[in-house]
Amino acid sequence: RINMANNNRIVVPEARQALNDLKLEIANELGIDNYENIDKGNLPSRVNGYVGGYMVKRLVESAQKQLTNK
Repeated sequence: RINMANNNRIVVPEARQALNDLKLEIANELGIDNYENIDKGNLPSRVNGYVGGYMVKRLVESAQKQLTNK
């Protein structure tokens, strides 16, 4: 059985800063200024979803490149 209560946990804690940097980079690319200091609860869920979705897309692309370079 999968524990869904902890699904946002970072598996590799050392990656936390890199993930935060990626989030800010993507938000900036999407034209969201000052994303780090914005109250995310005041943003539409669609905006937060775009940031998360593009993060996943970028991470998958990176993993695919690493797999094909081996």
